[in-house]
Amino acid sequence: MSSTSSPSPFTANLGYPRIGRHRELKFALEDFWRGSLAEADLLATAKTLRQQNWQLQKDAGLDVIPSNDFSFYDQVLDAMVLVGATPARFGSGPVTLARYFQMARNSNEQTAMEMTKWFDTNYHYLVPEWSDDLAFTPDTTKLLAEFAEAKELGVVTRPVLIGPITLLLLGKAVDNIDPLDLLPRLLATYRKVLGDLVEAGAEWVQIDEPALIIDLPAGYAEAFRAAYAEFSGIPLKLMLTTYFGGLGDNLELACSLGTAGLHIDAVRAPGQVAAVVGKLQPRQMLSLGCIDGRNIWIADLDALQKVIAPVIAKIGAERVQLAPSCSLLHVPYDTADEDKLDLRVRSWLSFAQQKVEELVQLAKGPEAAAEVFAENRHRHQDRLAAESSTNKAVRQRLTTLGDADFRRTSAYRKRVGVQREELGLPLLPTTTIGSFPQTQDIRKQRAAHKKGTISAAVYNDFLKQKTEECIRRQEEIGLDVLVHGEFERNDMVEYFGEHLAGFAFTSNGWVQSYGSRCVKPPIIYGDVSRARAITVEWSSYASSLTKRPMKGMLTGPITILQWSFVRNDIPEREVAWQLALALRDEVQDLEAAGIRIIQVDEPALREGLPLRRSDWPEYLDWSVKAFRLATSGVKDGTQIHTHMCYCQFEDILPSIAALDADVISMETARSRMEMLHAFKRHGYPNEIGPGIYDIHSPRVPAKEEMVGLLRLALDVLRPEQVWVNPDCGLKTRAWPETIEALTNLCQAAAEVRAGFAK
Repeated sequence: MSSTSSPSPFTANLGYPRIGRHRELKFALEDFWRGSLAEADLLATAKTLRQQNWQLQKDAGLDVIPSNDFSFYDQVLDAMVLVGATPARFGSGPVTLARYFQMARNSNEQTAMEMTKWFDTNYHYLVPEWSDDLAFTPDTTKLLAEFAEAKELGVVTRPVLIGPITLLLLGKAVDNIDPLDLLPRLLATYRKVLGDLVEAGAEWVQIDEPALIIDLPAGYAEAFRAAYAEFSGIPLKLMLTTYFGGLGDNLELACSLGTAGLHIDAVRAPGQVAAVVGKLQPRQMLSLGCIDGRNIWIADLDALQKVIAPVIAKIGAERVQLAPSCSLLHVPYDTADEDKLDLRVRSWLSFAQQKVEELVQLAKGPEAAAEVFAENRHRHQDRLAAESSTNKAVRQRLTTLGDADFRRTSAYRKRVGVQREELGLPLLPTTTIGSFPQTQDIRKQRAAHKKGTISAAVYNDFLKQKTEECIRRQEEIGLDVLVHGEFERNDMVEYFGEHLAGFAFTSNGWVQSYGSRCVKPPIIYGDVSRARAITVEWSSYASSLTKRPMKGMLTGPITILQWSFVRNDIPEREVAWQLALALRDEVQDLEAAGIRIIQVDEPALREGLPLRRSDWPEYLDWSVKAFRLATSGVKDGTQIHTHMCYCQFEDILPSIAALDADVISMETARSRMEMLHAFKRHGYPNEIGPGIYDIHSPRVPAKEEMVGLLRLALDVLRPEQVWVNPDCGLKTRAWPETIEALTNLCQAAAEVRAGFAK
């Protein structure tokens, strides 16, 4: 790459956003689920989106373009269908769209599969259920159809598969089987799938094995060797793809599996590049994941050139592919859609389309793409020089913190007595997680207010009306602790970012969280501070409407951090503590306004956990301290709640206990209280609200079903420990089902409570 005549490395992509530039897939899915869109029309929308993505990547000049990166709901669910690993409880035979969505979304006949976080991202995947009765009959219909579809457009793609070992590790055993016992049958299925791709004309396949960057459980290194030995005779080139971290002690294993190529994450683990190059097999292709697939800052082309040049000098440009670190699923589509964003901030950003363009220019090199490199250099220098990124008062405040700022005045065992006396709640108190249905009229009024077609006064009166209606409904249902409903909030993170300095916001920066659920992460580009109270007015107003306890609702510092696109020029710990100080001020203002129960949600605490255990202690130390910094400035009688969902708690239970929240609520309905056993083993002392209503489904569980779940919880926990609540917020639900489900929830609590009174 030292001159224009030198050979250039290839460029490749690992996956592209699939929801549509304007969320076309989201709206089509929701119309289909409501019955207002025919299946043929949904399929047509999906086809259009795929073709647009392929054409865009082709026009940008990419050498390697993926297929099978599209999904109607989740790529892990697609993989289960592909290899015939759909649970028998959902029926047998070919998987129709109806059955596919039944597995994902619940139905009146069957509870949906569990969801959890995809490694350390905010993307949710459906958890495979490993049992001995799985059919393992492959269904390559989608895979081959999309490969052929791209071929008709003149794009010979590299199909994407989740690798067999990662797929096994993503799942859970449901009948005490060791998932590794299923490996021979699973590998036979994969051989059939790969053979079908050979017949279809595929030359390369991207086979994703991000499990290679975690601490492998016993037996899984041998499983990798067995699996890829099985594939060695198939006339197909495999690009073994790892991401989200470094290979570490799995480096030699990854390089020894005999695949034609190896992709590594050179963004999260730049230090592994030289070691991997030294271990590559002769003629093995190296895919260098050098463009950040998870954050939105422009690449530093000069710095990347210094990484790439030695690799090319060592193994030759013909053996190098430049790629994003991971699939671009985790970033928005195009900065060109952001016409309302500050132009200076926008110049620092790179979304999916810009990342593809960066790859192509990076491959050309600093001489052939001199103007592009010069402009990139200018933008980096401008970002570093921006005064808006630094607040001296915020940084000074961090330096004055002492031990007392990170702990409550009294231990829980003393606080709990004060809280029970002052709050006067019954045994098994009922509450919700915070949000209530964001109906179409609320969205319309919010949009009208943003456009300026209604005044702030009119909008405020509308929100007051909705809040009062919500309070009255909660009173009628019989809930013990009420919430104000959060009708003024667009998103649990974006809303707080809008009231804090150091944040920027996109208009169309949507990314998929799961299924049709999309989020628009704020951008933290500067030091964070709070100028005035954020939630006090609405919590106080709601409290004035009722005699029942009102719960103030905040999003925690780690969740705001994890669910934002975070600046990469200072340590994340520093950003988290800046957020915690802003929230500390808010917590104290809520208490001063008479709000005695305050919930600080931290569903992303586990999500941010590093993927290697050796890196856990440092992260858990500063993240737990961030929560405690935000919540420890209140009196003993003020009850601090937190909420967590859709993650594996057991690994970090000591840290969850160290948060010292008085009450933790969590998602447990789909798993039938499975996680509570871990809390019991740990001896968790504080109070717990295990969800008994799965809110990610329109299905309304009967009172008897909720009674059963509550009794399962009481088999594990002491009655005085237990709160009764849904799994998560009710923002996405409709009012009729919400009222019916919460009525059943309160009746279930009353029935079980009555049993203790006898």
